[in-house]
Amino acid sequence: MKRTITVLIATVFMLGTAVWAQNSPSKNSGSPNTAAPQASPSYVIGPDDTLAVNVWKEPDLTATLPVRADGMISLPLLNDVQASGLTPMQLAASITEKLKKFVADPRVTVTVTQMNSQRVYVTGEVSHSGPMPLTPDMTVLQALSSAGFTQFANTKGIYVLRNESGTQKKYPVNYKKLIKGEDNASNILLKPGDTIVVP
Repeated sequence: MKRTITVLIATVFMLGTAVWAQNSPSKNSGSPNTAAPQASPSYVIGPDDTLAVNVWKEPDLTATLPVRADGMISLPLLNDVQASGLTPMQLAASITEKLKKFVADPRVTVTVTQMNSQRVYVTGEVSHSGPMPLTPDMTVLQALSSAGFTQFANTKGIYVLRNESGTQKKYPVNYKKLIKGEDNASNILLKPGDTIVVP
């Protein structure tokens, strides 16, 4: 009888602990984008990125908005502001300076909510062709593992096209050697705008 009561108490205690753990506030509660990659402080804003501009105690000036193709964002009072080519902190400083004409002691924070300008492209004999989000320190091998190959892919003839100072450069990638741990030099770090071609 005592053993049955002990087991019953232990069960109730375990269930109570599980319920408490589920209902207790976690560190990530209230932030739905915790899984999304965060832009580093050195991240350079580009066209198609989405920015959250927050002006402290000024809800009418706080907005989430896209960076247009011309690199500008549109803000109340300021109209067009150059965003492309700046880091979030540089843009916050620029907006702060411009707002001083209208707001006493403006405090501005800029957060990149979507890093859409950071893309590479995969084309040719791949299962998933088209643009692909560029994650920090992404290599050509990582991009190829996401894209997959068709049965006709020539894995010895893969190359990366990159624009450098107005000229297009071609970087060969020998996939078969790469997955054997050979020719690691061809497993280059990708840059925004790179195109991986799988013939």
